[in-house]
Amino acid sequence: MNPINKTPRHLIIQQDLLKKIQSGQYPQGQLIPKECELTDIYQVSRPTVRQAIQHLVNEGYLERRKRRGTIVKQQKINQEFTHIIESYDSEMNRKGLQPKTQVLTFKIDKATCEIATNLQIDENDEVYKLVRLRYAENKPIVLVTTYLPVARLPNFLDHDFTQEKLYSALEKMNYPILQIRRKLEVIKADETTSDLLDIEEGDPIFYFHSTAFSQERLAIEYSISKYRGDINSFIFELNH
Repeated sequence: MNPINKTPRHLIIQQDLLKKIQSGQYPQGQLIPKECELTDIYQVSRPTVRQAIQHLVNEGYLERRKRRGTIVKQQKINQEFTHIIESYDSEMNRKGLQPKTQVLTFKIDKATCEIATNLQIDENDEVYKLVRLRYAENKPIVLVTTYLPVARLPNFLDHDFTQEKLYSALEKMNYPILQIRRKLEVIKADETTSDLLDIEEGDPIFYFHSTAFSQERLAIEYSISKYRGDINSFIFELNH
């Protein structure tokens, strides 16, 4: 430590640890050195090291684990779609994250009672079923199953939604999305969802039911989205 430096020692350690976390020297999900090791590295007392670590725990960068030590915490992605209409790709790009979409299923199916009710069609009417696994920085973030009425969207199977944005395609077909109704639940991941999202079976996931409306409140999309609970958070904006 430089004796001329007037900055408190715990703050210097805190800043150095944060720099190592942000550079990837201490990767997310990995243990940082033990307190006794850090006292040797920084030539300070253990309470000083604890103070620096506690600041980073409070700020959400580190997490203490019983009998394991202190790990670098996975930083959560703040999802803002709860109060603005924006494509997933656009939102991730705006946050400086590289999005990717994998289409798992895209086919014609029959509407169940739930799907028909939300799309304002009859049960057993034909619907497109589009299942996408969406990534940010090569991590699976959300599993989305989308249903759209075949009668209103001829030849929709021709679209490649690994590259094309769904809402852009709908707008080109004169169905711009103007309003969305969402319902949020928290459920436990089943075996299939846990495999696809790379989490443990039984882990909590955010479960959204969304119905998107075009002009004259015409329902054009019904989606079920399963977001990982460990790396997603949601922003709700309410105005008086």
